[in-house]
Parts: sequence; C-alpha cells; structure tokens
Amino acid sequence: MFREKIKVFDCTIRDGGLINGHDFDERFVRAVYKALSEAGVDYMEIGYKNSKKLFSPKEFGKWKFCDDDVIEKVIEGIESNTKISIMVDVDRVDIDDVKPKKDSPVDMIRVASYVKDIDKAIFLVNHFADKGYETTVNIMAISRALDNELTEALHQLDEECKANVIYIVDSFGALYQETVEFLVKKFRSILKTKEIGMHAHNNQQLAFGNTIEAIIHDANYVDGTVYGLGRAAGNCPLELLIGFLKNPKFDIRPILDLISKEFVPLREKIEWGYIIPYAITGILDEHPKAAMALRKSDKKENYREFYESLVGDDLD
Repeated sequence: MFREKIKVFDCTIRDGGLINGHDFDERFVRAVYKALSEAGVDYMEIGYKNSKKLFSPKEFGKWKFCDDDVIEKVIEGIESNTKISIMVDVDRVDIDDVKPKKDSPVDMIRVASYVKDIDKAIFLVNHFADKGYETTVNIMAISRALDNELTEALHQLDEECKANVIYIVDSFGALYQETVEFLVKKFRSILKTKEIGMHAHNNQQLAFGNTIEAIIHDANYVDGTVYGLGRAAGNCPLELLIGFLKNPKFDIRPILDLISKEFVPLREKIEWGYIIPYAITGILDEHPKAAMALRKSDKKENYREFYESLVGDDLD
C-alpha cells in the first residue's frame, strides 16, 4: 500500500467536464484545487486544451480550452505543490495555442490516443516535451485494442517517444483484474524507461479494485476523481485511493470536506456513478454514449430493452 514513488493524479474537472460541457464555474474549480493541494495530491488535471477552431466557446465551458490566464486566476494565491495538467486529444489541438512551459502555469500535458493513432500521439508528446512539459500518452479504449497492434505501439513508444508515463485507459469500464495484471506486466516488459499509469472507469464497480491491481503489479501513476465524478459511471474515487495508499503525505480530510460542501449538492444537479445502463455497456465492452442517451430519455429505467437493443434478439 505504501510505495513512495506512487503519484496520485486527480481528473475531477477534466473527466467531470464530460458531463456538463466543461462548464464548472471558477469558484468550484478553485475549491477543488485548494482541497487537492491541502490533501497532498500530486497532480490536478484541470481540463482539455481543445482547438477553438474545432469547438466553439459559445457551446462549451472554459475547461474545454484551458486558457493559461483562466488557470492562473483559479490557482492564484493558493500555496500548493499540486502540479497542473491538461489533456489534449489527437487531432483536436492546435499546437500553436500551447506556450512554452516557462510561460505557462501548466506542468504536464497528457495526450489521449487510440492505438491506431499512436504515431500522431508521439509527434504531439515530443513537441510538448521539447517545450518543457512533463508528458504522458493515455491509450484509450484499451479493451478494444488488438494484442499485436498494442505490442507494436508499445515498442514505438519505448523507442521514439519522450513521454514520462504511458497510461492504460479502461475507457468503457470493461476490464477485470486478470486483464489489468496482464496489461501492466506487458507494458512493464516493453517500456524499459517509462512509468506505467492506470485510469479506470467504474461501469462495473471495478475502478478502485482494478487500480489496486495495477499498483500491485508496479503501476506508479494512478488516476482518481473526487467522489468518483466523471462521464457516465465515473472513475476510481479519489478518496478511496488516498485511503488505500496509507502514504503520510496524503490527508483525506480536505477531500471529505470538499465532498460534503460541493459534491453532495452537485449530485442533486447532475448524474454520475454506478447505474444499470452503464453497467450493461461495461459488461458488453461498449462506449457508454448509448446509455447516456437512454438516461436522458423517457425510457431511462427500461434496462432489459436497452440490453437487448445492444446484443440483438436473434441469438439462439
């Protein structure tokens, strides 16, 4: 449980923004940053750096774009060792929008990519690394990746990429512990000079357990979100992760205060967490978008019909 090199990475605002169009107000984001800082969390991922040429600021909140001046305003005056991270998606970022690290409050840039786009991810990571940032590659939807293609991608990352960390991302909440063990060991056997990270979704209530499994097999970067906030079923709850690690540098109390004051009221406004439609998409290794659409319809509790719509009714 205690391994000093483990880094805890909070994705509350970035992953939670997928629920509300990245439209958290600055007061809320500042409260999260302050609590994470007091709790000793290593990194806070504050949002996406998406291109305003592709996404309109009129349709999305400011954490879809993460302008440096907005970030600086939110973190100003808070004493903190918590580093700031942003995420970019392959083909959705304008690299000219990203200033050199010396001119930005951002410490780390994470590049999210499918296996098929790993060449593009390597280009972006190397560009950002050359600008002075810590970097990661987050391999999304890894439950859908073919083993031979994943092997080739990992060798490319090991030989050509300047990323500090390569992440296993269980985008659909479909993985079980045996597969997590297999993947971490596979990553570790190929990636000789990089750390391994784990980002788990909670469709089958396995995000926390799968993160523990990754830690057991030597993944040292682990993601969580406060109260499990995140798209659909959400993520590994940060408070459980801190409680598990038993590292004296972490203090769970500021996170508990934050949940009481900010996240319990938020739960009355937006929905996330373990719900049967999200469990179904996790079981079937499907993107939760169909379940998210169901939850906005007048059939949101018709679970059997939803299940049969995904598997078909022509099976013998």
